[in-house]
Amino acid sequence: MVNWVEAQKPLLHWLVRGAGLRLQTIEIEPGTTMTMWVPKDKATKTKAGAVKEIVPEGKTASPDDDDKPEKKKKKKAKKEKPAVVLVHGFAAEGIITWQFNFGVLVNQYDLYIPDLFFFGGSTTAAPDRSPDFQARSLAAALDRLGVRRCTAVGFSYGGMVAFKMAELRPDLVRALVVSGSVFAMTDSISEATLEQLGFASSSELLMPESTKGLKALLKVSMHKKLWLPDFLYKDYLEAMFTNRKERAELLEGLVISNTDAKVPSFNQRILLLWGENDKVFNLELAKNMKEQLGEKTTLQTIKKAGHLLHVERPCAYNRQLKKFLALVKAEDCEEY
Repeated sequence: MVNWVEAQKPLLHWLVRGAGLRLQTIEIEPGTTMTMWVPKDKATKTKAGAVKEIVPEGKTASPDDDDKPEKKKKKKAKKEKPAVVLVHGFAAEGIITWQFNFGVLVNQYDLYIPDLFFFGGSTTAAPDRSPDFQARSLAAALDRLGVRRCTAVGFSYGGMVAFKMAELRPDLVRALVVSGSVFAMTDSISEATLEQLGFASSSELLMPESTKGLKALLKVSMHKKLWLPDFLYKDYLEAMFTNRKERAELLEGLVISNTDAKVPSFNQRILLLWGENDKVFNLELAKNMKEQLGEKTTLQTIKKAGHLLHVERPCAYNRQLKKFLALVKAEDCEEY
């Protein structure tokens, strides 16, 4: 029987490839590989062969028309575009998360859309399940791809990874955009959030096992009620909630003690881009973070949007994101 959620992936991948991105697998260390959509002209093999294109089933690895030798001679050197890294949340892999956003950015920016470990094709034999490990590994993958500076855009779980990468690698992360997230998931934030939403655990909230559970997750994640036929909820459960054991371990590795929590010191310009009706991480939490982060941080809100603001109000989200990226780009031009 056809899984309609899985069936739309080839079409989405075709659209992404048509936009000039290629799905790569990057070996970070033996047993640890990360899949990532990258600009096709940046998808080059390392001397160890650690970067490799993933060819969709039924296709052969043939060069694109504009990559043929006779055309290469006529090509002029392309002007380097600023790099933007889109980091997904906990419910879906990279390109599924950002399917309504990448298209408005791809012409002006070099986009990198990774799958964090145990999402998409990314996997690791290492026992570490912390956002710190995800951030270090993502930075290492970007290093292997030759990315020297980037703006990281993180949503929810991906926001925590983006915050951590910006903290660990200020040389790599030039600026930061975060939606529906926190610096770190402390005991108190986790307990308060679950109590407010009416869930017993993070696994119950973020890894539903039934259509009823998935509907409950979407209900707290969106401002407007979403109606879909039951078979699509079932298909989404089967297609998206894989690697359950490992993802449960990621959730366990996410929560830290209140005593270990501290406000990171950032030199980067930061945009907190929030849905006004976010029930998972509410607007008050975002306002508190802005005060803690200081004057280089801006908070922008989107009306009639919940936690999944980039899906629910993609046009409004994309406008704010493009405005911020243009500001960062202009500042970079002034520096040089």
